[in-house]
Amino acid sequence: MPELSERIILGMLTPSSNTVLEPTTTAMLAGLGEVTAHFSRFKVTEISLSQQGLAQFDHDRFLAAADLLADAKCSAIAWNGTSAGWMGFDNDEALCARITESTGAPATTSILANNDLFRRHGVKKFGLVTPYTDDVQARILENYRAAGFDCVSERHLGISDNFSFSEISEAQVEKMCREVADEGAAAISVICTNMRGAALAERLEAELGVTVYDSISVVVLRALELAGVDATHLQGWGRIFGQ
Repeated sequence: MPELSERIILGMLTPSSNTVLEPTTTAMLAGLGEVTAHFSRFKVTEISLSQQGLAQFDHDRFLAAADLLADAKCSAIAWNGTSAGWMGFDNDEALCARITESTGAPATTSILANNDLFRRHGVKKFGLVTPYTDDVQARILENYRAAGFDCVSERHLGISDNFSFSEISEAQVEKMCREVADEGAAAISVICTNMRGAALAERLEAELGVTVYDSISVVVLRALELAGVDATHLQGWGRIFGQ
């Protein structure tokens, strides 16, 4: 495993209209010495099941952005986004294989990282918090159900404009998390990398006895692992970094 004194470069594929994941990711990594995150954007402005909405996530668009990150000699490349939630988990599996083939870097995504942690931690039942529309939320629930995960409670806000997700307050995210916890969810997935859930995790976990799987947090954790960094060095962002 590399020492933290060595330079570790993490590449993050980022939706163009996202303004939350970059400052959050940078804040999370601030105490890890020479570990830094670097971002490559491609155009994503709406989250919907329309032809236009789904076309934003064509793999060739990811690969063009990933190739730019490869120039920075990244130790790992991650899709810091949740499109496989409604497009299917196998979509991200195929994407990661193409990124690694093209760049030589190991790859992950927010959804694959979330699911990997669910399996490692023995999570079978969970609560779901998102900003998405009814049909997108239903598709996410369907995909998780098919993979053997039972959603016991959910909240969503009915929004499709990706930039608007960043304007949802921490207080609103916290309210939704508390509601699904009150309805029996011991594991809560905040699925969206443009929503402010990561900084709430440690306090909500202590108060409610839950574990929070925020989409930004889980992909940072998995990217660190792929880069050979001990993620337990990252403190203050929730239980997943100590398990």
